[in-house]
Amino acid sequence: MSAAAGQQITVPARLADAVRARADEAELAWLAALPDTVAAQLARWELTLERVVDPGGRCGLVCTVLRGDGTKAVLKTGPSAAGTAREAAALAHWAGRGAVLLLAQDPSGFLLLERLYGDIPLRSLAEAKAMLEAAGLLQRLWLPPADVHPFRTVAEQVTELSAALRRHRELSPDAQPLVDQALEVSAALLADGTEQLLLHGDFHHGKVLAADRAPWLAVSPRPLVGERAYDLAWLAQDRLDTLAGSPGPRGAARRRLRQLADAVEVDHDRLRGWALFRAVEAGLRRLAAGATDSAELYLEFADWL
Repeated sequence: MSAAAGQQITVPARLADAVRARADEAELAWLAALPDTVAAQLARWELTLERVVDPGGRCGLVCTVLRGDGTKAVLKTGPSAAGTAREAAALAHWAGRGAVLLLAQDPSGFLLLERLYGDIPLRSLAEAKAMLEAAGLLQRLWLPPADVHPFRTVAEQVTELSAALRRHRELSPDAQPLVDQALEVSAALLADGTEQLLLHGDFHHGKVLAADRAPWLAVSPRPLVGERAYDLAWLAQDRLDTLAGSPGPRGAARRRLRQLADAVEVDHDRLRGWALFRAVEAGLRRLAAGATDSAELYLEFADWL
């Protein structure tokens, strides 16, 4: 806790535990300094702290604040200044079209954002309605990037994730055929991919919040440049517990992919391929982290495809 600038900051346990579990020296240093750096930023931007969002996320700190003129806003920071800069660049490019509005940015890794309704995510809607709203919102985000931009490409990310998949392949002998298929399919998709659009990168129902100037707006992008099917593939595996509990989950999963592909006019086979890759990658990554239950759910979804 710090009383710098007269405003006390308490780091949520969920964030602190996640950073310590990752055991990255730079992140640990960021965590130790966080109360003081946040308090200093509040003073620098003349913000009044309302509250630190708790439990919040595992990758950054979010605070609700008041600006000097009394308007509501959100202060956000994370351990990677480069990642925060890419998020800011994406939000600036969208300029409020389908996404939260960026109000200010500090190079040290702070964003000042439009205040949305953090307690009303798209996940609060019934699945069918939420998927329809999400698909429409994604279409608004898929814009050509600027000629010069700071974003990684889908190809770069997939190359990195594929290397991790190969390292983790031995963790689940039963999943090895799925891993091999995912690697083969992703390589083929990269070889003939031509779309170069700005993607959200981490789009799911929890990353869409209710707002005043639009029914729903996207938050917290991990922006990439590449094809739409890659972005849509992460949305396709949202609410896997719902799919798993439905009668005939294999058929339900395939219907979901077909409906999403039709809704945004994305090629069915490309969406299926990227959904397979992203599900297998998520499953093996969670297995490596010891999250067995969620890992099995992702791998089961991949098998349904």
